[in-house]
Amino acid sequence: MIQIKRAYEPASDTDGKRILVDRLWPRGISKERARLDRWAKELAPSTELRKWFAHDPQRWTEFQKRYRQELEEHREGLREIAEISRLEMVTLVYGARDQHHNEAVVLLAAIRKLRGE
Repeated sequence: MIQIKRAYEPASDTDGKRILVDRLWPRGISKERARLDRWAKELAPSTELRKWFAHDPQRWTEFQKRYRQELEEHREGLREIAEISRLEMVTLVYGARDQHHNEAVVLLAAIRKLRGE
């Protein structure tokens, strides 16, 4: 019961707990429109990694590797979201335009791995 959704898509009652997983607030999105339950900045890629990646698909494989290494320092936060997602729907919200090459994709995979999926 976990999914990802772009911050620019309308929030839905079926989203469950909405957790922003970006280090930066999505441009042009108000708090009311975002309808977030939490902003998990600590789980977002470091500023250095985010700037290095720059959403360049050619850097995707290396970005995933580096980001997973960073997430090792935040296993407790990952476990917390994994546990919540066992009980109710969780939507990881991200702002990137690219729906296939962004931190939420990596974070979703890491959480599913923790859940044994």
